[in-house]
Amino acid sequence: MAPARTPTKAAGKAENRRGRAALTAANREPTDTSAAAPWLAQALLQISNQGTLRRLLGVARTNDLVLDVADRIVAVLPDATVAVVGRWTVEVDSCVSDAAELAAFASTLAAAIADPFDLDGEQHAIELAIGVAAGPPCAIDDVRLAEEVEDALAQSRNEQVPVVRDLSQVDPMTDALALRRDLPGAIDRGEMFLQYQPKVHVRRQEVASAEALVRWRHPTRGLILPGDFIPLAESSREIDRLTLWTIEQVIADQALLRRDGQNITIFINISGQLLSNAKFVKRACEIVTSTDVSLGFEITETSVIRDPGSAIANLNVFADHGIEIAIDDYGAGLSSLAYLKQLPARELKIDKMFVLQLTSSNRDPLIVRSTIDLAHALEMEVTAEGVETPAALALLSVMGCDMIQGYLISRPLEIDAFRHYMRDHKDAALVDTARATFRAGALRRVG
Repeated sequence: MAPARTPTKAAGKAENRRGRAALTAANREPTDTSAAAPWLAQALLQISNQGTLRRLLGVARTNDLVLDVADRIVAVLPDATVAVVGRWTVEVDSCVSDAAELAAFASTLAAAIADPFDLDGEQHAIELAIGVAAGPPCAIDDVRLAEEVEDALAQSRNEQVPVVRDLSQVDPMTDALALRRDLPGAIDRGEMFLQYQPKVHVRRQEVASAEALVRWRHPTRGLILPGDFIPLAESSREIDRLTLWTIEQVIADQALLRRDGQNITIFINISGQLLSNAKFVKRACEIVTSTDVSLGFEITETSVIRDPGSAIANLNVFADHGIEIAIDDYGAGLSSLAYLKQLPARELKIDKMFVLQLTSSNRDPLIVRSTIDLAHALEMEVTAEGVETPAALALLSVMGCDMIQGYLISRPLEIDAFRHYMRDHKDAALVDTARATFRAGALRRVG
């Protein structure tokens, strides 16, 4: 995350260019692509030789290279939506009609950035990893498209070639049966992997913990989202094996973090089906007690309501073994205060459905504020999921929210990238900037 910079000529130039890009997007007339171009297409381009360029050009100019890349793409794809989404990353959204047009879209992107860039009168090559994904709206949604293109970008970084994914689907029933058949061997074949999303403590201004998220990189299907394979794992009784693998992998990854001097609690999502599984509870406790790492389990409200007697009893067993308990997606299910007060939970996570529209809704702030007050009364800390804007962060800070999690802080990262993030994160500056922005806005409103 880029630190705040003192305004300079270069910074002013960058702001002007951002303004022009915003105006271009705002003034663009919507087009009807339902017939000619029904596929949703997205690409991520990430500068991969920024270290070399930084030594040649300096920090200030290197931080603006992503704008040069965006300008080049706008020039060759004027009908696409181009946005800078990170210090080194550009996102391109468009529509294509079929697989052939998807290939042409990817080729156009690669050709656009192949030639050297004129940077202040000198020619420099900007090397980029490119991930592209597309598919018909009937087969994919925004979440799957975003996950697939991010995974394609990660593959491109590793293989140093553009990665293009055609997400057009086979029949859903046939596809589900095929996934069910492939799932049992996915762990043994090394297809499962973890990503980590940090949770930042607002007052302490530091990463307090992280959530481990399971992903499946299928050899022919590409990235499979948890929403597609977790229900299959539960129905085929593979969920206990998958969760035990996750616990063991988190412990192994925590050893790497400790080697870096980082010692944070990592939370793992636990299926409600497992809360009444005595064999799983016993094995999980054995694994945890054999190590001294800090682990937490995230459980949903509905998983407790399914079998409250067994769930509450086993959650107390986990707590007695030093495992922290967090209530996930609070507000998305049938909340029950009767069960809430019985749980040995130390953290309550507000579902992102209330956070995403926090600054544009009249009711969501009231719900979030009352939830924060309720959790504090029960001596629990509160985490807000889905924080994506500085305005939402600032408002949550004023409300007394303890921790935040979301794309504003970081997208989920594989362990090597997460270790790098933990060494270099600048969340304190982000929180301070959001607070200052909120106070300045409040003073303007008062004035």
